[in-house]
Amino acid sequence: MLVTEQSPTVTNPPATSPLVAKPTPAKQAISRAMRSGRVIGCRVDETTLLVIGLGHVPAGDVTVGVGEDQADTRNAFVSEWRSAASSPRAKHGFAALLPAGDTDLAMTTIRFGEKETSTPYIFASRLASTEEAAALVLEAAGSQSAAVINRLVDALMTGNLSRRRLLTITALLQATHATDGFVELIGESHDDVTFLQGWSRGMAPGPCRMSLIGRATPVVAECGIATFARPDAPDGATGFVGLLETHEAARAADIEGLIFRGRAGWRHVAIHPRKRIADPQETPEHIRSVLMRTHGTPDVLLSLRAAANSFEGKETVSGLPYPVRMGIDSIFEADAGNLLISGWLYDPDGHVATVRLRRRGAATRLDEHWTRFDRPDVTDSFNDQAHLVPGLRGDQCPHGFIAHTQLSGDDPGAPTYFELTLQDSRRAFLPIKPTRLSARSAALRQIGSIDPANSALPGIVDTHVVPFLKQSSGRSAPVIETIIDAGFFDEENGPPIIIGVGESEEDISPLLALLALDPETRGAPIVIAMPAERFRRQAARLKELARFYRLSVRMVSTKGTGDVYDMLEAGTQALSCETVVSLSASLIPHGTGWYGKLVAAASTMKGSIVSPVLAYEDHSVRWAGTWIDDGNDDQPVVGRYAGYPLKAVTDMKVTGIAAASLECCIMPRDALSRAGGFSGGYLGTQEKGLDLGLRLSRSGFDSYLLPSVQMWGCDDARAGDSPAMAALVEEIDRKIFKSQWLPILTVEKHLEKRPA
Repeated sequence: MLVTEQSPTVTNPPATSPLVAKPTPAKQAISRAMRSGRVIGCRVDETTLLVIGLGHVPAGDVTVGVGEDQADTRNAFVSEWRSAASSPRAKHGFAALLPAGDTDLAMTTIRFGEKETSTPYIFASRLASTEEAAALVLEAAGSQSAAVINRLVDALMTGNLSRRRLLTITALLQATHATDGFVELIGESHDDVTFLQGWSRGMAPGPCRMSLIGRATPVVAECGIATFARPDAPDGATGFVGLLETHEAARAADIEGLIFRGRAGWRHVAIHPRKRIADPQETPEHIRSVLMRTHGTPDVLLSLRAAANSFEGKETVSGLPYPVRMGIDSIFEADAGNLLISGWLYDPDGHVATVRLRRRGAATRLDEHWTRFDRPDVTDSFNDQAHLVPGLRGDQCPHGFIAHTQLSGDDPGAPTYFELTLQDSRRAFLPIKPTRLSARSAALRQIGSIDPANSALPGIVDTHVVPFLKQSSGRSAPVIETIIDAGFFDEENGPPIIIGVGESEEDISPLLALLALDPETRGAPIVIAMPAERFRRQAARLKELARFYRLSVRMVSTKGTGDVYDMLEAGTQALSCETVVSLSASLIPHGTGWYGKLVAAASTMKGSIVSPVLAYEDHSVRWAGTWIDDGNDDQPVVGRYAGYPLKAVTDMKVTGIAAASLECCIMPRDALSRAGGFSGGYLGTQEKGLDLGLRLSRSGFDSYLLPSVQMWGCDDARAGDSPAMAALVEEIDRKIFKSQWLPILTVEKHLEKRPA
């Protein structure tokens, strides 16, 4: 009966020592079991069993019956041999590969051939190890063992390769001295190839398909081989170098051996115990040291030459013997490898064929989609350098470029660099280090560095800035750094008022004074949330003001920078109550009693969001509700009531609206988190607030306008922004909002029109 007991497998015996030199007691016991009518099994992997026996069995694909069940038949591959033994039953031997799972290990018999002519065999009482099975084939097949094992490996290499299967193949090849040389150097690279150097007898120049034995999942890859003379190599052996195309993850340190089909059959190349592993910066020099001595096909030699000219961590553009130079003004990286790049490329004579940005195995071509624009300053900087003056002068100087691209964000610490490929196939490199910023901060810096009068600006915005922001439009959750309480802070004394003090809000001292003068808000808990830098400058003064006005204040500092909505969200995180009142620091109440009216309205509309009217100082309406209309071309339009005299809306009743204004409202504290928080893809606050307001409505929070309460304030504007910059920010946000919401609102409108 076949059981699962199995001896340990020897996977890497020395290449100079035959596995069968000194039979162990276990091998001798197995050898005695090699007799007529009996077979020995050896587990190859989880799905295959190697069966060895004596007797005449047809070679090739053979039908076999397994166990006592006459209906259990399978197709096995048989490699057979003829020996010089005296017994008629021992003149033939065979090794068969049988499909077998774990549940088949209890089988006792096997039949080769059709039922009428089949030859039955009984399994030995235990499984043999791979080492023992290889020794049996070597002993029984003698001089034919190499051919027998070669045919077995042929069959094994066509199936699904696993680490266990490759280790079995290695042991079989080692038994017949088919271990062919060593790999002495393994070089990693930035070009998604692995460099190999060593010696071998069976390696032939040209393309070769290699199977890598490693600690992880086996990798089968193409390898370009070139050979060179090695006086120190054994007789009949030559040195070889190869470029292994490891598109799948295969770290150099994990490679334990190679299996390939050489001129005389399957061969195994071992990894030398004292191998050297070269990092990507060292590998090109190793290739150059041997390149001029190699022989191989033209394609392989060209690949080796390209690998010898790969990135070594150094800037090489400035050394080109052509008028080609490059510089980077800024490169910003947001989340997940989302990049926005600005720089210049001086190439007046058109020597550059392609420009790529690369990081480890990831690469993206920039010159196919970047936006070029004039940079006369670049032209002027090279006018005094005779060797860089173009051959044919022209009036055009579009040396500048801006590009948005995406690289793998799996390893942001890996070297990032530009690769210029010239028309003559040589390459030059420019290492860069991206600045990690939020998408909003990066986009604001980028558009702030461009002249608003630049004719390329509209194309830059549409092609690069907007896609860059949309790529990073996910959750933008603020992180609280510090919380300080001033006075007696009691969340149970009415809903807390969260004052968001963003980048553009002015001094909030007047707002605190107004809150202190209103009897309703004087006793309410107040949260002041602001960016960390501003917190460090103003915390002490605000704490003194809170004590002076006898206000109960909690001050919250958040990491980095952020707008008013980021601060409002941080304020909700610093609380544990059910309801909050949000208030932008840029607003001031139009009279007293507003807080009580909001709280009363919220108490009658549980789970809803209620906003007051927002007005300008000239008593005109800035916001009195958001609406959605059909618009032109049957496309929905999201708008707001604005421009009316304030007295036109003050007598209105509580009105349902499409989205509340989160600059000032009363709402459930967990509403923001349940709706997913504010998007990080907007530059200003108007569309950012509208975006979340619509998502809140679709998350089950009804929105209402309370016209009897008014707040005064102005439109969003960042401190120091010019009118042109403010208009550009508004235009970018509008495009992002439309691209995200127009398809959703269009579908919803069609669903409403669908007949019941």
